Amino acid sequence: MRLGRASVVRIVRAATVLAAVLLCAAAGALAVAWQRLEPLQLARAEALSVTVLDRNDRLLRAYTTPDGRWRLPVAVREVDARYLAMLLAFEDRRFRSHRGVDAIALGRAAWQLLRHRRIVSGGSTLTMQVARLLQGEHERSGPGKLRQALRALMLERRCSKDAILALYLRLAPFGGNLEGVRAAALAYFGK
Repeated sequence: MRLGRASVVRIVRAATVLAAVLLCAAAGALAVAWQRLEPLQLARAEALSVTVLDRNDRLLRAYTTPDGRWRLPVAVREVDARYLAMLLAFEDRRFRSHRGVDAIALGRAAWQLLRHRRIVSGGSTLTMQVARLLQGEHERSGPGKLRQALRALMLERRCSKDAILALYLRLAPFGGNLEGVRAAALAYFGK
């Protein structure tokens, strides 16, 4: 069966209208999801272990946070530049250029999921990981990832890239009740 020019034009118009309606519905759903998200819980990152220092600012003793975590204060400038370079290369190589969500990484992860029918790699950015860590949420579902992405966008609007990196260095899990690169370095290497 051969379609005439008028039939093809009607089909293209109907498909265009349908695509526009679906796009508007998706935008509306995102707007509703954005409005329903609770505010970022930055206070969790502020709960640090109490530390006792000597007169030369060397650590004598540290205590856990009220929730039983070892979370020591750390500044980005105190962390070895090579560690930071490796962290960004491994976790989020476009950290400095995206606005919280890396569409290229998400597209790659989605393509690999479709192709291999299992999760091969993730598409989370450092900002998305910080948003997840701040909320205490470890959900790997579609809605969970959408919440992480929306919170990452919120976080990027509120904090600088260096502040987000500092939050990651403070909150990243290192096994058991160790959180942050400084607590891990002290526990594993005594430094």
